[in-house]
Amino acid sequence: MARKKTITREHILNAAHEVVATEGFSGFTARNIASKMKSSTQPIYLEFKNMDDLREAFFEEVEKYLRDEVFNKEVSGDPIIDLTLNYVEFAKNEQMLFRALFVEEHADGELLNKFGLEMFLEKAKLKEEYNGMTDEELNTAFLGNWVTATGLASLATSGRIHATTEEMVSILKFVNKSLKSFPNFTITTK
Repeated sequence: MARKKTITREHILNAAHEVVATEGFSGFTARNIASKMKSSTQPIYLEFKNMDDLREAFFEEVEKYLRDEVFNKEVSGDPIIDLTLNYVEFAKNEQMLFRALFVEEHADGELLNKFGLEMFLEKAKLKEEYNGMTDEELNTAFLGNWVTATGLASLATSGRIHATTEEMVSILKFVNKSLKSFPNFTITTK
């Protein structure tokens, strides 16, 4: 009779999440993940073809977590502003994971950029003022909000600002109004 698996895919992904949340991607190794589970690396390689396969599954889980648990909270009633407020709150509550995902350079940064744009476009569909905007105008709105959100998140996590929700909402409303004056501004990403 075959031995029953005691370490599941879910256990491995949870351990990977814990490693990245405490050590960043520099700690994303089979040995470190196995250590979190108090096991050998064998269960990892029984469940995943290789570390790239695990990394891909990890990012799928991260996107699901961010979409379902982090970015979907209603705060102000404005879905675009709420997305930014939730991003800042995530940065404050899970500083190392935030840094690992959104600040540090890593191979999957472009995936997260794409995910951020998808989340923004999903929220933009809920706002009448964004209906009828061109793809270029929507991209401009996304970039402006993303830069502002990352700035607020960085300043908040470093303790340099202690903005209230109301103050951040005011800033974000101003930024969104200002972006309409610059419908074609771009920022080069990879």
